[in-house]
Amino acid sequence: MTTITTPPGSARGPVDHEVRDQIVAAATDHFRLYGYEKTAVSDLAKAIGFSKAYIYKFFESKQAIGELICANCLHEIETDIRAAIDAVDRPPEKLRRLFKTAVESSLRLFFEDRKLYDIAASAATGRWAAVGAYEERIQAMLGEVLRQGRESEDFERKTPLDETTAAIYLVMRPYLNPLLLQHALGYTDEAPARLSSLVLRSLSP
Repeated sequence: MTTITTPPGSARGPVDHEVRDQIVAAATDHFRLYGYEKTAVSDLAKAIGFSKAYIYKFFESKQAIGELICANCLHEIETDIRAAIDAVDRPPEKLRRLFKTAVESSLRLFFEDRKLYDIAASAATGRWAAVGAYEERIQAMLGEVLRQGRESEDFERKTPLDETTAAIYLVMRPYLNPLLLQHALGYTDEAPARLSSLVLRSLSP
Protein backbone atom coordinates (compact mmCIF):
# COMPACT_ATOMS: atom_id res chain seq x y z
CA MET A 1 0.00 0.00 0.00
CA THR A 2 1.47 3.37 -0.94
CA THR A 3 -1.36 5.58 0.27
CA ILE A 4 -1.83 6.09 4.00
CA THR A 5 -5.13 7.72 4.83
CA THR A 6 -5.64 9.06 8.33
CA PRO A 7 -9.32 9.34 9.24
CA PRO A 8 -10.24 12.10 11.70
CA GLY A 9 -10.71 11.06 15.30
CA SER A 10 -9.05 7.66 14.87
CA ALA A 11 -5.95 8.36 17.00
CA ARG A 12 -5.57 8.26 20.77
CA GLY A 13 -2.88 10.19 22.56
CA PRO A 14 -0.19 12.17 20.70
CA VAL A 15 -0.62 12.44 16.95
CA ASP A 16 2.59 11.24 15.31
CA HIS A 17 2.02 10.42 11.65
CA GLU A 18 5.35 8.67 11.21
CA VAL A 19 4.63 6.20 14.00
CA ARG A 20 1.06 5.67 12.82
CA ASP A 21 2.29 4.96 9.30
CA GLN A 22 4.86 2.52 10.71
CA ILE A 23 2.15 0.67 12.61
CA VAL A 24 -0.12 0.51 9.55
CA ALA A 25 2.70 -0.71 7.29
CA ALA A 26 3.69 -3.41 9.77
CA ALA A 27 0.08 -4.43 10.29
CA THR A 28 -0.47 -4.71 6.54
CA ASP A 29 2.53 -7.02 6.21
CA HIS A 30 1.46 -9.06 9.23
CA PHE A 31 -2.11 -9.44 7.98
CA ARG A 32 -0.75 -10.56 4.60
CA LEU A 33 1.24 -13.32 6.28
CA TYR A 34 -1.18 -14.51 8.95
CA GLY A 35 -4.59 -13.04 8.14
CA TYR A 36 -6.59 -10.40 9.95
CA GLU A 37 -8.62 -12.66 12.21
CA LYS A 38 -5.58 -14.61 13.44
CA THR A 39 -3.54 -11.51 14.30
CA ALA A 40 -3.76 -9.84 17.70
CA VAL A 41 -2.53 -6.37 18.64
CA SER A 42 0.10 -8.07 20.80
CA ASP A 43 1.41 -9.81 17.66
CA LEU A 44 1.76 -6.45 15.92
CA ALA A 45 3.48 -4.94 18.94
CA LYS A 46 6.02 -7.75 18.97
CA ALA A 47 6.62 -7.48 15.21
CA ILE A 48 7.19 -3.71 15.35
CA GLY A 49 9.10 -3.68 18.62
CA PHE A 50 6.54 -1.49 20.40
CA SER A 51 4.59 -2.23 23.52
CA LYS A 52 0.93 -3.10 23.14
CA ALA A 53 0.04 -0.07 25.27
CA TYR A 54 2.00 2.21 22.94
CA ILE A 55 0.06 1.01 19.91
CA TYR A 56 -3.15 1.78 21.78
CA LYS A 57 -2.03 5.41 22.00
CA PHE A 58 -2.54 5.63 18.24
CA PHE A 59 -5.30 3.10 17.55
CA GLU A 60 -8.07 2.19 19.95
CA SER A 61 -8.38 -1.38 18.63
CA LYS A 62 -7.23 -3.86 16.01
CA GLN A 63 -10.35 -2.95 14.04
CA ALA A 64 -9.24 0.69 13.92
CA ILE A 65 -6.00 -0.44 12.24
CA GLY A 66 -7.95 -2.74 9.92
CA GLU A 67 -10.32 0.12 9.05
CA LEU A 68 -7.42 2.27 7.91
CA ILE A 69 -5.94 -0.53 5.78
CA CYS A 70 -9.39 -1.26 4.36
CA ALA A 71 -9.91 2.45 3.58
CA ASN A 72 -6.60 2.48 1.69
CA CYS A 73 -7.66 -0.55 -0.38
CA LEU A 74 -11.04 0.98 -1.18
CA HIS A 75 -9.35 4.26 -2.10
CA GLU A 76 -7.35 2.37 -4.73
CA ILE A 77 -10.57 1.03 -6.25
CA GLU A 78 -12.11 4.51 -6.31
CA THR A 79 -8.99 5.93 -7.96
CA ASP A 80 -9.13 3.24 -10.66
CA ILE A 81 -12.81 3.93 -11.32
CA ARG A 82 -12.35 7.69 -11.45
CA ALA A 83 -9.47 7.38 -13.92
CA ALA A 84 -11.52 5.03 -16.11
CA ILE A 85 -14.62 7.22 -16.33
CA ASP A 86 -12.63 10.44 -16.76
CA ALA A 87 -10.79 8.93 -19.74
CA VAL A 88 -13.91 9.00 -21.94
CA ASP A 89 -16.47 11.68 -22.80
CA ARG A 90 -19.76 9.92 -23.52
CA PRO A 91 -21.87 9.02 -20.46
CA PRO A 92 -22.88 5.57 -21.79
CA GLU A 93 -19.22 4.61 -22.13
CA LYS A 94 -18.50 6.09 -18.70
CA LEU A 95 -21.16 3.81 -17.25
CA ARG A 96 -19.71 0.76 -19.01
CA ARG A 97 -16.26 1.60 -17.68
CA LEU A 98 -17.59 2.16 -14.17
CA PHE A 99 -19.03 -1.37 -14.13
CA LYS A 100 -15.97 -2.97 -15.71
CA THR A 101 -13.33 -1.20 -13.65
CA ALA A 102 -15.18 -1.64 -10.36
CA VAL A 103 -15.24 -5.40 -10.88
CA GLU A 104 -11.66 -5.70 -12.14
CA SER A 105 -10.19 -3.53 -9.40
CA SER A 106 -12.21 -5.30 -6.69
CA LEU A 107 -11.03 -8.69 -7.92
CA ARG A 108 -7.42 -7.55 -7.92
CA LEU A 109 -7.48 -6.11 -4.41
CA PHE A 110 -9.79 -8.57 -2.71
CA PHE A 111 -8.65 -11.85 -4.20
CA GLU A 112 -5.07 -11.63 -5.43
CA ASP A 113 -4.02 -11.26 -1.82
CA ARG A 114 -6.19 -13.76 0.03
CA LYS A 115 -4.93 -12.76 3.48
CA LEU A 116 -5.96 -9.16 2.96
CA TYR A 117 -9.32 -10.46 1.79
CA ASP A 118 -9.87 -11.35 5.46
CA ILE A 119 -9.93 -7.63 6.27
CA ALA A 120 -12.37 -6.88 3.45
CA ALA A 121 -14.63 -9.71 4.58
CA SER A 122 -14.57 -8.53 8.20
CA ALA A 123 -15.28 -4.97 7.07
CA ALA A 124 -18.25 -6.05 4.97
CA THR A 125 -19.62 -8.32 7.69
CA GLY A 126 -19.25 -5.73 10.41
CA ARG A 127 -20.41 -2.83 8.23
CA TRP A 128 -17.32 -0.82 9.13
CA ALA A 129 -17.54 2.93 8.61
CA ALA A 130 -14.95 2.77 5.83
CA VAL A 131 -17.24 0.47 3.84
CA GLY A 132 -20.29 2.69 4.25
CA ALA A 133 -18.33 5.77 3.17
CA TYR A 134 -16.94 3.88 0.17
CA GLU A 135 -20.41 2.79 -0.96
CA GLU A 136 -21.65 6.36 -0.70
CA ARG A 137 -18.79 7.64 -2.85
CA ILE A 138 -19.33 4.97 -5.50
CA GLN A 139 -23.01 5.88 -5.63
CA ALA A 140 -22.04 9.55 -5.92
CA MET A 141 -19.82 8.74 -8.94
CA LEU A 142 -22.65 6.73 -10.45
CA GLY A 143 -25.09 9.59 -9.87
CA GLU A 144 -22.65 11.98 -11.51
CA VAL A 145 -22.50 9.82 -14.65
CA LEU A 146 -26.29 9.58 -14.74
CA ARG A 147 -26.65 13.36 -14.43
CA GLN A 148 -24.24 13.84 -17.31
CA GLY A 149 -26.21 11.34 -19.36
CA ARG A 150 -29.43 13.22 -18.74
CA GLU A 151 -27.82 16.51 -19.69
CA SER A 152 -26.51 14.99 -22.94
CA GLU A 153 -29.94 13.38 -23.55
CA ASP A 154 -28.44 9.89 -23.62
CA PHE A 155 -30.50 8.83 -20.59
CA GLU A 156 -34.17 9.17 -19.69
CA ARG A 157 -35.12 11.91 -17.24
CA LYS A 158 -38.55 10.82 -15.98
CA THR A 159 -37.40 8.64 -13.08
CA PRO A 160 -36.06 10.54 -10.03
CA LEU A 161 -32.28 10.56 -10.17
CA ASP A 162 -31.80 9.21 -6.66
CA GLU A 163 -34.15 6.32 -7.40
CA THR A 164 -32.29 5.44 -10.59
CA THR A 165 -28.92 5.67 -8.87
CA ALA A 166 -30.02 3.43 -6.01
CA ALA A 167 -31.50 0.82 -8.36
CA ILE A 168 -28.39 0.63 -10.56
CA TYR A 169 -26.16 0.41 -7.51
CA LEU A 170 -28.14 -2.63 -6.36
CA VAL A 171 -27.31 -4.24 -9.70
CA MET A 172 -23.62 -3.50 -9.16
CA ARG A 173 -23.45 -4.36 -5.47
CA PRO A 174 -22.89 -8.14 -5.79
CA TYR A 175 -19.71 -7.33 -7.73
CA LEU A 176 -18.46 -4.71 -5.25
CA ASN A 177 -19.07 -6.43 -1.93
CA PRO A 178 -16.29 -9.00 -1.25
CA LEU A 179 -18.67 -11.37 0.55
CA LEU A 180 -20.97 -11.46 -2.47
CA LEU A 181 -18.24 -11.24 -5.10
CA GLN A 182 -16.65 -14.49 -3.96
CA HIS A 183 -19.83 -16.30 -5.08
CA ALA A 184 -19.80 -14.64 -8.51
CA LEU A 185 -16.22 -15.34 -9.58
CA GLY A 186 -17.41 -17.54 -12.44
CA TYR A 187 -19.30 -14.63 -13.98
CA THR A 188 -16.92 -11.71 -13.56
CA ASP A 189 -15.57 -11.88 -17.12
CA GLU A 190 -18.95 -11.40 -18.75
CA ALA A 191 -21.10 -9.79 -16.05
CA PRO A 192 -19.87 -6.16 -16.33
CA ALA A 193 -20.56 -5.94 -20.07
CA ARG A 194 -23.89 -7.74 -19.91
CA LEU A 195 -25.20 -5.88 -16.89
CA SER A 196 -24.09 -2.46 -18.11
CA SER A 197 -25.72 -3.14 -21.50
CA LEU A 198 -28.97 -4.10 -19.76
CA VAL A 199 -28.83 -0.98 -17.59
CA LEU A 200 -28.10 1.23 -20.59
CA ARG A 201 -31.12 -0.15 -22.42
CA SER A 202 -33.28 0.69 -19.41
CA LEU A 203 -31.90 4.23 -19.42
CA SER A 204 -32.75 4.94 -23.06
CA PRO A 205 -34.90 8.09 -23.41
